[in-house]
Amino acid sequence: MIITLKKSSKQKDVAAVTDKIKAFGYMPHVSEGKDVTIIGMIGEYAEKHKEAFEAMDAVEHVSEIQKPYKLASRDFKKENTIVKISKNVEIGGKKIHVIAGPCAIESKELMFNTAKIVKDAGASILRGGAYKPRSSPYAFQGLGERGLKYLRDSSLKLHMPTISEAMTVEQVDLLSNYCDIIQLGARNIQNYDLLKAVGKQKKPVLLKRGMATTIKELLLSAEYILSQGNYNVILCERGIRTFETATRFTMDLNAVPVLKKLSHLPVVLDPSHGIGIREHVGTMAKACIAVGADGLIIEVHPQPELALSDGPQSLLPDQFKDMMKELDLIAKAVGRELLD
Repeated sequence: MIITLKKSSKQKDVAAVTDKIKAFGYMPHVSEGKDVTIIGMIGEYAEKHKEAFEAMDAVEHVSEIQKPYKLASRDFKKENTIVKISKNVEIGGKKIHVIAGPCAIESKELMFNTAKIVKDAGASILRGGAYKPRSSPYAFQGLGERGLKYLRDSSLKLHMPTISEAMTVEQVDLLSNYCDIIQLGARNIQNYDLLKAVGKQKKPVLLKRGMATTIKELLLSAEYILSQGNYNVILCERGIRTFETATRFTMDLNAVPVLKKLSHLPVVLDPSHGIGIREHVGTMAKACIAVGADGLIIEVHPQPELALSDGPQSLLPDQFKDMMKELDLIAKAVGRELLD
């Protein structure tokens, strides 16, 4: 249920409504827009209290959200959400941010060298996997906390915010101590305990769509995070599994305009996983910007043939540098910004 306050309402009116919501045993969700403040009262049987709020002088009207994903819906918030990552990095605004780095953190030297490469080319967020969910139990599983320390060291030296993936509830606190963004991978899209755990902490969360997940299911997973009080959620399209075998996955570019219409949350795309073939990553990255992506995730490795994870889709340094220049042109063509 959505409670819209009158334009003349004050902070005391917001407090009065939120206090009443809490008194009924629900958690209030406040969204303050440019012109109006709305408060979500989300939960089973919330609508039975509708008249109690309609009687309040500060309330303009009360309405119900029909979609199952309430807080992620445009019905709850009309304006685009902008997720603040650091002083100079915000995802969801005019500027498109590129998240780049190796798929897996392999060593301190590799992490820093790759970080320097991607920053010099224009990337603004540093990625690196310390915990790797692999299809084979015999494949490299990551360096764990030692890898996170290498990531943080590179971040501090180069002044870049960081992102890494949490695979379990127990890893959430650890990741929040080392990283600026916590990533939930495709395989954990419906790990509801993990979704709740990242929702209870305040670091931004990048939520990757599962390889067989519908858009509705993606938004419902985002709802789990939002419902716990963390509104800094970034949706990520990374390709879905179809009958096609010529590429690793099928990049669902259709998802971007659909998500933008249904939800206020920013949308980032991952063409590295979406196609899985190095020579086509740049082409798909340009397409991602053209359809409205708020950011990109690109895997880069100075020696992909030696990479311990996802070498075939990792760009070489010169390829990444050239791609960034091309992406800047596409960004400007659609009224956005990429390179400073």
